[in-house]
Amino acid sequence: MALESQNPQNQESYDVVIIGAGAAGLMCGIEAGNRGRKVLIIDHANRVGKKILISGGGRCNFTNLNDSPDVYQSQNPYFCISALKSYTPDDFIYLVDRHNIPYYEKKLGQLFCQGTSREIVDMLVTECKRAGGKIGLDCNVEVAQLLNKFHITANDKLIQSDSLVMATGGASIPQMGSTRFTYQIAQQFGLSITEIRPGLVPLTFSGPRLEFCKSLAGLSIPSIVSANSHQFEENILFTHKGISGPAILQISSCWREKKPIEIDLLPHFDLLSHLKTERSLHPKAALTTIVSRHLPKNFVRALSRTYIPEKPMHTLSDKDLDSVTTKLKKWELYPSGTEGYRTAEVSLGGVDTANLSSQTMEANNIPGLYFIGEAVDVTGPLGGYNFQWAWASGFAAGQYV
Repeated sequence: MALESQNPQNQESYDVVIIGAGAAGLMCGIEAGNRGRKVLIIDHANRVGKKILISGGGRCNFTNLNDSPDVYQSQNPYFCISALKSYTPDDFIYLVDRHNIPYYEKKLGQLFCQGTSREIVDMLVTECKRAGGKIGLDCNVEVAQLLNKFHITANDKLIQSDSLVMATGGASIPQMGSTRFTYQIAQQFGLSITEIRPGLVPLTFSGPRLEFCKSLAGLSIPSIVSANSHQFEENILFTHKGISGPAILQISSCWREKKPIEIDLLPHFDLLSHLKTERSLHPKAALTTIVSRHLPKNFVRALSRTYIPEKPMHTLSDKDLDSVTTKLKKWELYPSGTEGYRTAEVSLGGVDTANLSSQTMEANNIPGLYFIGEAVDVTGPLGGYNFQWAWASGFAAGQYV
């Protein structure tokens, strides 16, 4: 980038430039502006908060009442504690209440707008402008550092700033404009990046297992799904590509390739004892009939080809019933992969937290350079947690930039 060739009349100077007009970037801009800092937020997108707008089915699951640092994934599980304690769900709810935005708890502490996600975006933009922040969109951006100042070119303008905040998110949902720009900037300044992979994403299958899933596409079953010493209790949903649904999205962030997942299709139900009782009470009843009282009939019908014999109960031994129970309570599946970043709600991994201050989000060896939100190696589960991390990390950086 040839800074010398820039027209001096086309230069601007700010205390803080934030690249990324999403959840974390807007929150950081609000806080920095409220401290009297001259703030510019720029984004390559044509709209502010594009991911906020599509979140929660258009209603924005903006936080979770059960937020706790121990639910987040990171190579350093302690990194997120300071920021999350400094800015809690109650703090964001207070902001939402001030703007008279009605909301409701859907389940498991998940808070959604009663209206649309647009209300959250409008609230953040209003707060940002009130704090004196300026927002620029449709910007092609390059970054350099000279003489302790950051030099940013945005289209044809040269911008100087004391602080630079990277808030462009991760690689998830590229059709909404996501790029790996933050990772490129981190590496440009010598910061390391942890392994990046899709998170909160549907799992895919191949061969006979895929055909099985296709035959049940649209069917949802309450389940407990386990993998890699983690488990989640929610619905699973069969699709034309494999299995999705909240429980699968959750476990996908813990699952690794070539490893199995285990599904309990009848949570909190003593199936073996029940089958033995039914065998005594209804010896002539078919096993499929008994099981269909507790699971969808089309699912049982599909399983009967391999797992559930269509035999009268009195013909089945204890060993047979134990085998059926294991297959339904510990159904082991080997996904072939995930649907990838296209449908992933988040990116796992990011800027290595070993490079950053947990209190300020500032790079340890590059004064004035900050990384916040999904760009950092901190990922929450489904249900508003990743927004809470965006608010909290943006707030933390906003106190220091």
